[in-house]
Amino acid sequence: MVMKSSAPIIYVVEPFGGSIRRHNPTLPMVYWDDAAVTRGDGVFETLLVRQGRAANFERHMDRFRSSAELMDLPDPGVAQWAEATEAAVAEWTAQSDEDARCVWTYTRGRESTGIPSAWLTVRSIDEQVVAQRSTGIKVMTAHRGYSLHTEDSADSAEPPAPWLIVGAKTLSYAANMAALRYARAQGFDDVIYLDPDTGKVLEGATSTVVTVRKGGKLRTPTPGPDILPGTTQAALFDYAERHGWRCKTKDITMDRLYDAESVWLVSSVRVATRITHLDGVKLPVPSHKEEAEIRELMDKALGR
Repeated sequence: MVMKSSAPIIYVVEPFGGSIRRHNPTLPMVYWDDAAVTRGDGVFETLLVRQGRAANFERHMDRFRSSAELMDLPDPGVAQWAEATEAAVAEWTAQSDEDARCVWTYTRGRESTGIPSAWLTVRSIDEQVVAQRSTGIKVMTAHRGYSLHTEDSADSAEPPAPWLIVGAKTLSYAANMAALRYARAQGFDDVIYLDPDTGKVLEGATSTVVTVRKGGKLRTPTPGPDILPGTTQAALFDYAERHGWRCKTKDITMDRLYDAESVWLVSSVRVATRITHLDGVKLPVPSHKEEAEIRELMDKALGR
């Protein structure tokens, strides 16, 4: 087995259909006045690198471009990102056969120039994250601390805030990271957000919630202002439906997590990780056959 490299592979992507170039990871790259640093103003995507390819590329690119549009950023284009991703993944594969994470970053750029900045990295996945795919995780639930209301609604007493960016995967992840730090300080591995008004399940801090129910059913919370549509969940449902599973988006409450056959957090890097304990309560354990079936579904959905 080829060993993992500790140094990330970095490619700078020139905006507006320009060139790509390899960047030395020991040298600085981002300027002091870049909006990514000063404002967290930009978008990103994280892809799984597996067996020589960037998995789920088209769905990630669609969301990447949609996020840019929602943020009033110029269209990032496809060709140069595809070229840079292919080059970086090829370099990674030449030195390691382990899974990796590829992150695309696209910012509003330097205040002094107004030209967007863009780059991608390929680097190893944290060993604990890889191990949790097999061991499972303990998760706590919490309110996010705020709700997003972007339109007038009879169901909300709050005034609308149409300037909030709904559906964009932005660089502003400080609140999510703070929630994860808090969870870990309490002895948990991750967080699932709940709607403070209804108690409905929303999403993980960096992942999508999926439940497995009897009769070959997969369920995930109905998309809305507080839920970022998941590319990994979309790939899973698309593949599973074509192979006999019944997949639906549906409002999910806590009791539906406790009585499910199994509950999973899915994302590009974690792939599919089963929740073993929720708020300190042990969840049902699927048989080895059932768990293996879900993992096989996910692997095949991502084109392994």
